[in-house]
Amino acid sequence: MTILYLLDLFGTFVFAISGCILAERKKMDIFGFFIIGFITAVGGGTLRDLLLGRSPVFWLNDIHYFYTIVIATVLVFFLPSIVLKIKNILKLADAVGIAVFTVIGIEVGLSYQLDPVFSIMMGVMTAIVGGILRDILCNEIPLVLQQEIYATACIAGGITFFLLRYFTKSALFLYAPVIALVIMIRVLSLKYNLSLPRRR
Repeated sequence: MTILYLLDLFGTFVFAISGCILAERKKMDIFGFFIIGFITAVGGGTLRDLLLGRSPVFWLNDIHYFYTIVIATVLVFFLPSIVLKIKNILKLADAVGIAVFTVIGIEVGLSYQLDPVFSIMMGVMTAIVGGILRDILCNEIPLVLQQEIYATACIAGGITFFLLRYFTKSALFLYAPVIALVIMIRVLSLKYNLSLPRRR
């Protein structure tokens, strides 16, 4: 079991959590929880795999992704008071999810010998598409289309990934700083209400 695989399962779990939390706020039943959690967790990776011609898509090859989403669904559905005690849990889970999935997507892109630019695109896609689908299905404006810094954090993480890659081959010293940076940018943008410039 590699670090990358464990990170993938962790990212799947926190993204499923974020989907289920939104489903809870929309007062869905347990099936709705699972569907929203599932789409949030694997939507980005599925689109990535389809574009790369990776068949079958990643979660069809490993039942652990399914079990991970089921655990997240059960946790939020039956113990919402515990999960929702953490302030801004949805956005926090979202920040961790996009950070982890950015790294996963970049590594998948590299495994297909993609140029660094396209590998970063795969990372961003893996990170944000699930959340976009989640928000659309729950009749919310996707976070990536709002003023908040979202995809930009993933891009910054992707650039940092390739800068660090020149200095280390260690997965720990490569992944940890990138994940921490994406989370930090996302959290600081929320705390201080930072956003990209826009036309008035």
